[in-house]
Amino acid sequence: MALREHLVELRNRILKAAVALLLGAVLGWFLYLPVLDALAEPVARVARESGRTASLNFSNVIGALDLRIKVSIFIGVIVSSPVWIYQLWAFVTPGLTRKERRYALGFMFAAVPLFLAGAYLAFLSVPNFVQFLLEFTPQDGSNVIDATLYLSFVMRVILGFGLSFLVPVVLVALNFVGLIAGRAMLKAWRWVVVAAFTFAAIATPTPDILSMFLLALPLLLLFAVAIAISLANDRRRRRRDGEPDLSTLADDEASSL
Repeated sequence: MALREHLVELRNRILKAAVALLLGAVLGWFLYLPVLDALAEPVARVARESGRTASLNFSNVIGALDLRIKVSIFIGVIVSSPVWIYQLWAFVTPGLTRKERRYALGFMFAAVPLFLAGAYLAFLSVPNFVQFLLEFTPQDGSNVIDATLYLSFVMRVILGFGLSFLVPVVLVALNFVGLIAGRAMLKAWRWVVVAAFTFAAIATPTPDILSMFLLALPLLLLFAVAIAISLANDRRRRRRDGEPDLSTLADDEASSL
């Protein structure tokens, strides 16, 4: 497609994703109270177990309304994830052959469960994060937490986990459209390990190493699967096009070309 057609395609994809997000946010408006109770439960648990005051506080008149809108949009992002993930995938993969597109469609169906799995893993981890951070409060102190800041932190963690689980799927998409080779991804495995554990250390503020490994290991496993799929796709593409396999040559070794 020409540049103008690409821009029109991008506009249409963004518009469809935005409509789905808006509808999801409308649903989120009605689900606000039970979701708020679930996200605020870690704070209430600390109050019950420690006997200290720990509660969410609205610091201004419009704080409750502002928070409801933010939580509604957050729910909309989660609920509409199948639509906006598909729109992203459909924009990235229009240049694939019909056979490649069938494979890509399968990966798209894998992306939605991965995003939801990452978000759910974060949701399960949030109580440990909150309990660890609130333990720094002196025994005779109390925690009156700004509700907007607290829930913004929780929602960022949940969305961050979900999006991190999509990165390997995006790498496979880039490999299928020919923008990155599986061999290049394999050579960067050391940086992938460092990045995975760095992200896990930042996203899990608890001091125990188990929490960090519980996030880093699934990410590394997903990256390994993405690399394996990309290498297999590169071999299949070379056989289809009749190209020699140059991936095993050393950087300073002359090829048959």
